Amino acid sequence: MPSKTLRFPSPRHLHQLYAGREENLAYAEQHLGAKLISRDDWLKIEGDEKDVARADALFGFLNDARAQGVAIRTPDFHRFVDSIARGEIDRLKALFGEPLVISTQRKTIVPKTLGQKLYLQSIQKNPVVFGIGPAGTGKTYLAMAAAVSALLKNEVQRIVLTRPAVEAGEALGFLPGDLREKIEPYLRPLYDAMGDMIAPEDVARLTEKGVIEIAPLAYMRGRTLSHAFIVLDEAQNTTPEQMMMFLTRLGEDSRMVVTGDVTQIDLPRAKLSGLLEVQRILNDIPGIEFHQFSGADVVRHPLVLKIIEAYERYKNPMGNDDKS
Repeated sequence: MPSKTLRFPSPRHLHQLYAGREENLAYAEQHLGAKLISRDDWLKIEGDEKDVARADALFGFLNDARAQGVAIRTPDFHRFVDSIARGEIDRLKALFGEPLVISTQRKTIVPKTLGQKLYLQSIQKNPVVFGIGPAGTGKTYLAMAAAVSALLKNEVQRIVLTRPAVEAGEALGFLPGDLREKIEPYLRPLYDAMGDMIAPEDVARLTEKGVIEIAPLAYMRGRTLSHAFIVLDEAQNTTPEQMMMFLTRLGEDSRMVVTGDVTQIDLPRAKLSGLLEVQRILNDIPGIEFHQFSGADVVRHPLVLKIIEAYERYKNPMGNDDKS
């Protein structure tokens, strides 16, 4: 029977490739047909020549992903196995043929999960991308990093960051100050993320010159945004009318990323979320891509993933949740 033994720098290195779970090796055996035997720092693959080659390719891609900074979790491992089982080896070669690095003024950003890498590749290839998923997956942060990188490379002339100013159980009208002071709390997360990537004094200078604009969604009405990288955050709080208004602002040589979490809608109960509706309307249009994040893509404190999973179990007690 054909076999092949793969050796790795350490047992820990090997364990990281299958998220340290023996059941993941069993999952690969079931879907790829090869037998996998793991000991210390080596992995033996047994089976038909074709099955051995597929399992060998699997761990080659997993090793490439790890080398590029991706933390392999159980759902990621399953994605790799399923892709190879479907014969998508060329797709994985394209995905990991070269590292994906986003350079900004203050830091270099690399995707930490397979979902993040697919998302960034979508942003690079499509004029309009929707990033949908739970808190902590990096959907807005990565979109802003891509925007800053595009500006620094002179691929766009300006960045426009926007959010709908929706009251999340608080009376905005009773807050002290003028209109700008009232909407500032809604835009603060965007300023904070931008400060991670560009020096604060440069953010202030570029904002004053109009190269960076951070404004409520209502300020977009009636405009055409050309030669710009536009990010709409918290898009679950747009109405269908606002979503259509925003998307039709797209001008010449511009790119858009729309991010949101459909489990965090703050609209009045009678109002439909534009983010929920738009997936049904635009799903089949070339150049528009929808990327769904899962709990496996959460990169905040490990407890954040456990909190998200607990809420999912509470809301859907009969469902099966992904484990990382």
